[in-house]
Amino acid sequence: MDIKALFNNYESNNQKQVTLHGWVRNHRAQKAFGFIDLNDGTNFESVQVVYEEGRLENFKDIQKIRIGSSVQITGTVVVTPTMKQPFEIKADEIIVVGESLEDYPIQPKRHSREFLRENAHLRPRTNLFTAVFRVRSLLTHGIHTFFQERDFMHVASPIITGVDAEGAGELFKVSTLDSMKIPKDDEGLIDYKQDFFGKATNLTVSGQLEAEVFAQAFKKVYTFGPTFRAEKSNTTTHASEFWMIEPEIAFADLQDDMDLAEEMVKYIIKYVMDRAPKEMEFFDKFVQKGLLKKLESVMVKPFKKVTHKEAIDILLNAKKAFENKPMHGEDLAKEHEKYLVSHFDGPVFVTDWPKDIKAFYMRLNDDKETVAAMDLLVPGAGELIGGSQREERLDVLKKRMKEMHVNESVLWWYLDLRKYGTTPHAGYGLGFDRMLMYMTGVENIRDVIPFPRTPKNCEF
Repeated sequence: MDIKALFNNYESNNQKQVTLHGWVRNHRAQKAFGFIDLNDGTNFESVQVVYEEGRLENFKDIQKIRIGSSVQITGTVVVTPTMKQPFEIKADEIIVVGESLEDYPIQPKRHSREFLRENAHLRPRTNLFTAVFRVRSLLTHGIHTFFQERDFMHVASPIITGVDAEGAGELFKVSTLDSMKIPKDDEGLIDYKQDFFGKATNLTVSGQLEAEVFAQAFKKVYTFGPTFRAEKSNTTTHASEFWMIEPEIAFADLQDDMDLAEEMVKYIIKYVMDRAPKEMEFFDKFVQKGLLKKLESVMVKPFKKVTHKEAIDILLNAKKAFENKPMHGEDLAKEHEKYLVSHFDGPVFVTDWPKDIKAFYMRLNDDKETVAAMDLLVPGAGELIGGSQREERLDVLKKRMKEMHVNESVLWWYLDLRKYGTTPHAGYGLGFDRMLMYMTGVENIRDVIPFPRTPKNCEF
């Protein structure tokens, strides 16, 4: 039996014998009895196993079981309404499946996050990371459920691509060329015609452009997969490999985009809170005080909306000295986002951004100075989502690409979408790992990714 199933039905199993398999989280051996905290990964809470000298033939051996060992335990379920735990197991038999050596690093004490990152292969056995990675799994399922319930089609966008969707240039190159004998063309440049794909390729930075292709056939689609940035940034919010959710909807404008984003954020928060109450209580108590109150507020309050120009005006009129002076035509700093969220007392969409600081594919507004773009700012995280209405007008798109030095020949297929049955369409990107940070209160992205990839770090 799984421990989760037992927690859900312990009263009906009272005085019944069960067999459990799991790992020893803690072991307190006394002279004539002992306590083992057993966890099998199916439940956040461990089950307490009580063993006694007269009940087990191998009592002395059981007292020597070390933390981290895997065991099989057969015993009787005893409901304990007056105790801290709702029930315990009176052991009839304990068998060691896999012994843990004395140098097992994860002991029942507080370990630093840095230490646990160095032992990422063992950290899922701690309370914090048991909770984090269970919520990660639930959040994944919640996102798929949200879109599938609304008849969105899931699209598997490519991981290897010849396109840089953001124009960022911070790409991981993909090549099979011999690094010691790189072929050159007549101009002395790398001859990618001799490479595996016959052209320069890289790991994807976004699945958006491919999602747009499918949106023009299926109307409502989403991608959910890994993306990569070769940005040499060691901040707490950047990773070299992370996951993105990118829905795309045809026959839609920026308002439709914001409506979908708001509905999704509220849905997935509720989805996780309903299914992981113990984990969320743990985060609220030990990771970020007030987390549950913050999330509950986001679920019930309508999201506000303000233009970028209005947001800058609010910041300029604020009775606060910012380290980074807010300026029209410029991006928002983290401190600006924090102030705006406080000013509006909750989540807020910032819309209609200056065209010069946004991507080529965003729809140009009638003022010719701004684009139909939006960022969603939320309490405690700042920017959570970035999206836009896409430019569906071929002539305008080609002009924007020329202004921003985007190679038309590489994106010939993207331009084709505007030639053959173009539609107004919109979409956004949600950084999955940052959403997980927001929901758990965990402040470092390295602690919400099972095996984080960051500059100078690709262990495990």
